[in-house]
Amino acid sequence: EVQLVESGGGLVQAGGSLRLSCAASGFTFDAYAIGWFRRAPGKEREGVSCISSSDGTTYYADSVKGRFTISRDNAKNTVYLQMNSLKPEDTAVYYCARTPARSLFRLWVSDYDYWGQGTQVTVSS
Repeated sequence: EVQLVESGGGLVQAGGSLRLSCAASGFTFDAYAIGWFRRAPGKEREGVSCISSSDGTTYYADSVKGRFTISRDNAKNTVYLQMNSLKPEDTAVYYCARTPARSLFRLWVSDYDYWGQGTQVTVSS
């Protein structure tokens, strides 16, 4: 069974940092690119970042570029999202998801086939 489990969310003040983790199981992890998405209250789910399956190519939404860093450890079947200089507008539920594509240069929800349950990130002003 394919599973993606996010962790690391919480409450942080503006300017602070959090590191999210996405632990995967039930599939060949290094054959899939992994993406992070978020959904803020009253808004559509939006792409944050993605990382290719094995060569480490990354892609970021403009809204987080320079502040967030995605990485993966294929030995641990885990993808990380380091979030620095957090802003109140980063408040959302954050989801990780997998895509059969090995590398992507876009963040389309429709490209992803399995999703985690999400972890809440709240940034106070």
